[in-house]
Amino acid sequence: MVDNKRVPYLRQGDEFPPVSMSRADGLLAAGGDLSVDRLVKAYSNGIFPWYDERTPILWYSPLNRCLFRPSEFKVSASLRQRLRKNQFRFTFDSDFEQVIHHCAYIKRKEDNGTWIIPGMIDAYIRLHREGYAHSVEVWNGQRLAGGLYGVSLGTAFFGESMFHLETDASKAALYYLCKELSAWNFLFIDAQLSTAHLLSLGAITIPRSQYLALLKEALRQPGRKGSWKQ
Repeated sequence: MVDNKRVPYLRQGDEFPPVSMSRADGLLAAGGDLSVDRLVKAYSNGIFPWYDERTPILWYSPLNRCLFRPSEFKVSASLRQRLRKNQFRFTFDSDFEQVIHHCAYIKRKEDNGTWIIPGMIDAYIRLHREGYAHSVEVWNGQRLAGGLYGVSLGTAFFGESMFHLETDASKAALYYLCKELSAWNFLFIDAQLSTAHLLSLGAITIPRSQYLALLKEALRQPGRKGSWKQ
């Protein structure tokens, strides 16, 4: 069945509609901008941008949400073997721009283009410079082997994308992120939409109402705004 629910178009300064107004596919609104303030407000309300060059900015709040509890990440046998070899070195925020560009432009199986278009790249670089967006880098020697990036508010981390140039490097990035966020008492990592791959790594899917309650709890906690570079 086609969902013909009208999608509001946001103009400069317009507030987001209640997430209960989203369509069945999660689409809540179009338009607006990718300013730091709007993006922070979006994530704080369980909303994220997802669109491509053929559309205006689109804002989503799905009926179900995929997330990780940081302490419940499942280490696969291949990743465990790779970690034992101590080939990888991990950093935070050492090269955010290289990470997001790799996430945008690396070729993937069944690649149908990317939602990480130039406007999105610029917006998340601004978020990074303001201390909200962070990257994990996985190094093999001096070579960047993989990584991920996302947004942090309170004790919530909103994962956006990850990539690998070597086998298991993206999973290693997620493993390291979960390990560190668990030590920092983060409540969850938002993975947005469920996939078989994410579920195999320990992700779970919960209803939006439960997700929003967790988000509200996470936002009550002190955040880690600023550089995570160690």
